[in-house]
Amino acid sequence: MFRFESPIYLWLLLLIPLLSIFYYILYQHRKQRIKKFGDIELVKQLSPSLSNRRRFIKFLLMQSSIALMVLIIARPQIGNRISSTKNGKGIETVIALDISNSMLAQDVIPSRLDKSKLLIEDLLRSFDNDKVGLIVFAGDAFVQLPITSDFISAKMFLNDINPSLIGTQGTDIGKAINLAMHSFSPTSKAGKAIIIITDGEDNEGGAEAMAKKAQEAGFHIYILGIGSTSGAEIPIGNGEKLKDKRGNIVVSHLNEDMCKGIADAGKGIYIHVDNNSDAQQILKKQLSKLQKDDINNIVYSDYDEQFQAIAIILIILIIGEVCILERKNTKKKKWYMIKNKFAKLLICIFFLSFFCNFMIYAQSENQLIRKGNKFFRSKNYLESEIAFRKSLSKNNKNDITIYNLGCALQAQKKNKEALSEYKKATKASENTFHKSKAYYNIGTIFQGQKKYDEAIESYKDALRNNPNNNNARYNLELCKQQQKRQQQKRQQQQKSKNKKNNSKQQNKNKKNKNNSNKRDQKRDKEMSKDNAERLLDAAMQQEKLTQKRLSKAMHQPSDHQLNKNW
Repeated sequence: MFRFESPIYLWLLLLIPLLSIFYYILYQHRKQRIKKFGDIELVKQLSPSLSNRRRFIKFLLMQSSIALMVLIIARPQIGNRISSTKNGKGIETVIALDISNSMLAQDVIPSRLDKSKLLIEDLLRSFDNDKVGLIVFAGDAFVQLPITSDFISAKMFLNDINPSLIGTQGTDIGKAINLAMHSFSPTSKAGKAIIIITDGEDNEGGAEAMAKKAQEAGFHIYILGIGSTSGAEIPIGNGEKLKDKRGNIVVSHLNEDMCKGIADAGKGIYIHVDNNSDAQQILKKQLSKLQKDDINNIVYSDYDEQFQAIAIILIILIIGEVCILERKNTKKKKWYMIKNKFAKLLICIFFLSFFCNFMIYAQSENQLIRKGNKFFRSKNYLESEIAFRKSLSKNNKNDITIYNLGCALQAQKKNKEALSEYKKATKASENTFHKSKAYYNIGTIFQGQKKYDEAIESYKDALRNNPNNNNARYNLELCKQQQKRQQQKRQQQQKSKNKKNNSKQQNKNKKNKNNSNKRDQKRDKEMSKDNAERLLDAAMQQEKLTQKRLSKAMHQPSDHQLNKNW
């Protein structure tokens, strides 16, 4: 496969017709000047050494040299590795994505549509020797990407999908299934899967009949219902919500019964997609059961520079232009002019060789980058790191190589070094798309380390540079939830710690109180003993006084006479 690495420079080829026009104007102007001296044929006889033919040939050679120089600058390349996996086994899959306005509802994070895109992107990463096609539908349906093994193109087309692609709103699943049936390779014997991703809102009817027809034709139907049955409002921008004709805010619900009905009609499988479901794993497991057959995949992944042959032709043309003289001169004068031209030729060759050496040096750098990418794809991350470092030794300002080195380091769990390289990439790159990817990877590292504040800022930077980075948007929302749970956990731990400390303090206070009570009891006991002794002494003294009075009374005669003595 032939291509130009920098095709924008091909616009310089417009100089060729402009130079031709300029040459023609000069030729006519010269002709008019000659006419002033007399008849043109007589003037030619007076100047026999003048050769318009030679002048024209020199002009053609110079024009050709300029054209070839432009081609060299545009960097012609030919794919040097063709991956033709005739023996590879795979399946064919057509994904039909609902892009009606109801898919903007945010009952799944970040929205139904964005969640669907992330699911498809993850599915594409799991494909190997497979083919995939992409259909978008609402009230109408059309093919966004014909069935192909070029997953990179599929991801690019996926990023451009939004509800504005189709003016007719609604959800005509039947039309999407019918279009999908005619999108497969007609001669392939591989298993054919039709994946419908929808919320089932405003169905136009006929979907169940079409699903049954697809099943009878040998297609496998998978319905992925996305959203919640409780429903959600549909944002339309500027903080406003979608309203119906009566001015009421529309609440979109997942029509799960309809989705299940279509799946049953096609003898397929229904899978619910929400924030917590494992829909991706279920779908991959189901697709792995399909019959696999030989899939022809032609991918040109590595390219070699082809400027060398053009440079050789360019040198030959320049030599020809220098050696061809405008006039028919004598041998002596001709030799002098050839020497003068030869000196100019040496200067041209010097600068051209310098340019070619620079291109060869750049090619060596690119070869190292391709080598590193090859090792990375084969999961040989250490060798990939070495190749990228060698490439950076030749050009340490290549932001793509710096980013690739960060990826290789991150794959080896060298997160500290990877962070450093990603930060360098964000500073070195002027491409906002590349910056977004670097910031996204920084966010994934921080998120893995549970540094959610730093991760959130990194994802925000990724979205500032590329608002269509759906992975960053999804991870940002996920990170916010994780941060909230982390804060709640910390608060709960702090509360538990405070409760434990309070319990310890209460036990300590209780112990102190018990000790105080014991001391009080001891003091009370001691005081009671002293009081008892004092009371006993007082009672004994009182008893002595009483006995003394009784004794005195017994010794005195009584004045009282008894009346009866028996």
